[in-house]
Amino acid sequence: MSRRKFDEMSDYADSGRDRKRRRADAVEIEDRLESLILRVGEKSTSSLESNLEGLASVLEADINNYKSKILKILSDCAVKMPEKTTIYTTLVGLLNAKNYNFGGEFVDMMARKLKEALKACMWKTARYVLRFFADLVNCHVISTNSLLQLLHTFLDTARDDNSPQVRSDTYVYAVLSCLPWVGRELYEKKEQDLERLLKHIEIYVRKRSRKHVPGLRVWRSDRPHPQEEYLDCLWAQICKLRSDMWQEKHIARPYVAFDSILCEALQHNIPPLTLPPHHTDNTYPFPWVVFRLFDYTDCPEGPVLPGAHSIERYLIEEHLHNIVKDYHLERKQCAAFLLDFPLKHKIPLEYMIVEVVLAELFHLPGPRYIEICYGSLLIELCKLQPATMPQVLAQAVELLFDRIDTMNVCCFDRMVNWFSYHLSNFQFKWSWDDWLEASQLDPAHPRAKFIIEVLQRSMRLSYHQRIAEVVPEQFDCFVPHKPVAIYKFANDGAGDLPGSNAAHRLESVIRAKGTSMEVVQVLSELPNPLRENDETDPPYNPLQIQVFVQVLLHLGSKSFSHAFAGISKFLKVFEAVVGGNEDAQMLVLKEMQDVWHHHQQMMVMLSDKFLRTQIVTCATVANWVFSKEMMPEFTKNYIWEILHGTIRKMNKHVARLQREVNEARERRAGNESEDSSSDEEEQRPRPSEEEIERMEEKLEAAQADQKNLFLIIFQRFIMILSEHLVRCDTDGRDFNTHWYRWTIGRLHQIFMMHNSQVERYSQTLSTLLFTQDLDPHILDSFNQFVALRA
Repeated sequence: MSRRKFDEMSDYADSGRDRKRRRADAVEIEDRLESLILRVGEKSTSSLESNLEGLASVLEADINNYKSKILKILSDCAVKMPEKTTIYTTLVGLLNAKNYNFGGEFVDMMARKLKEALKACMWKTARYVLRFFADLVNCHVISTNSLLQLLHTFLDTARDDNSPQVRSDTYVYAVLSCLPWVGRELYEKKEQDLERLLKHIEIYVRKRSRKHVPGLRVWRSDRPHPQEEYLDCLWAQICKLRSDMWQEKHIARPYVAFDSILCEALQHNIPPLTLPPHHTDNTYPFPWVVFRLFDYTDCPEGPVLPGAHSIERYLIEEHLHNIVKDYHLERKQCAAFLLDFPLKHKIPLEYMIVEVVLAELFHLPGPRYIEICYGSLLIELCKLQPATMPQVLAQAVELLFDRIDTMNVCCFDRMVNWFSYHLSNFQFKWSWDDWLEASQLDPAHPRAKFIIEVLQRSMRLSYHQRIAEVVPEQFDCFVPHKPVAIYKFANDGAGDLPGSNAAHRLESVIRAKGTSMEVVQVLSELPNPLRENDETDPPYNPLQIQVFVQVLLHLGSKSFSHAFAGISKFLKVFEAVVGGNEDAQMLVLKEMQDVWHHHQQMMVMLSDKFLRTQIVTCATVANWVFSKEMMPEFTKNYIWEILHGTIRKMNKHVARLQREVNEARERRAGNESEDSSSDEEEQRPRPSEEEIERMEEKLEAAQADQKNLFLIIFQRFIMILSEHLVRCDTDGRDFNTHWYRWTIGRLHQIFMMHNSQVERYSQTLSTLLFTQDLDPHILDSFNQFVALRA
């Protein structure tokens, strides 16, 4: 090789290494800048103001080389760290004062982010961008006229009669929620414009429908705390802030220290924004009712709890909700951040944390996260703050128990589940004696029912004897029965029962590890009570089902695993004796209930197993729940656990088929997604039109089953409630009994828990079942559900 060629190759290698080094250096600098921006505002030996000033100087020096990276980090922080809004607006203000073009580019980027968020229905992101814009007015980055124009654009949705109220609510809420940040500035600079804006909001708030509110309340009663809808509550808080001359005491405003620098800066205008029109596919946040448990009289001496209509209450609660949102997957971190809340010495923090966590748990139509998330978080809070948190939580439970008479059934169930779980972590110790008067009440009374259901649930987390020992003697009437199987062919006088001899022979066959054929052979010897003459062949033999289910569940009574193994082993026998006959399937469930009626959890698990193995259908389970034989059990929680589990199973089945159809269509069109570009995916053949059609037929059949399931459930609800109302009217009795309130509550619960699926069939339900001639007491539940999206 010539010397010249060698030198050229060496130079090329050196330049490659230099490029790699420069890239590595650039990445290192970008990472350092990101770290500095993310961590500004954290605890430090220096003041926040000096940290911001130093960071602004560092960023200004790097703007030319790393402008796009800095813009992206700041715009992300604006929406992902809303609790540090004023820190980042100050930083942007300082950068704008030093580099006007950078400030303009940042405003343009945030305007694009706002437009994208509105188009994608990312309402929380849009709200945080609007809030950031509002606070940039305080930092002299954005002109007040420009912001007011944007706020009026948002409020124009209130005049749009062709879109649902929830859309206007979302936009109006965004405007109201940014006013605590910018209200004072607008009041001082543009008072008349601000008043015009508020008048516009006031007119909208007064005229809007509140049909949805009763369905979202945790309690039916407004005593001792009025239950306000979120927009009404925030409007009242803004009105109070206005009467206080827009002075609030919670938001830290570091830009005040830099006023002399910021006021010299040139301001930008927000680019004009056209709101995306409403589409039927758009999703909007559901309205909600603000949860209130404590007032200042519940808190002992110390910091005073902010009033329900003070803006501080809104700001603190929103911040606490955001902490739960950000750290709900890490309970230890979440508890630590909640207890380390800024300004914690100025508020009764433990009371506000408990109220916020319970507000999340009782949120309607459903909590944001699984219920166990809140239970484990409250336990962690008790561990971290053992001197105060357990007492505050105990006080909360007492208040909830005092108000349980009017509690929403959805929330009642969640309270039962949470409280029993909480007790299981504290050895089931509780001041049960304080609740002794409940033992004198009707078992259907909410207080008595709460204790009964808590003990039932606790037994799943412990064992019968332990639960019987922890409660006082007066609660013996509430203690669940010992969870044992009742095998009718082993009782005294069982020898006279039809099929008794066959049951004993069947027992011997199964114990001897007999096959399905041998079991069917024993069962085939049983006479069919339905056979009236030799000509007709009945669709099923009830005696075969009774004997087989009784024997199988008796032999599998040792544990869940034994029961499941027996069912799985003899699936062919179930196919032979049950088949697809609904009456035969009902009999399977009836026999299960006869064997296990003292063990609620076993019935829940067995019902699920029967569904998974397709021994019974979802529609059969629904009809069984509403059957006359189940009326004594009708208001017990486990029955509704079974029904909701059945609905969820059907919903998941439909969702899975829908997903498969969508994926098949995508593969057929050749639009494979990035994450499915693995070798395995590439080797999968494209589905043919015929295959897709077959999949679509399966989906349509599943959707028809789902629709039928909801029609059965709602029809049965209407029948039993209408019968009750007519009977009470005929007898001259008050219809508003405990049974009626539990039943109407369960109807409401179906609407709430499965609202997305029920909504698909709301038009059919309105036409066939929930017609205008229906009793208003029943129709109200449907109207409240429809109003959630109206």
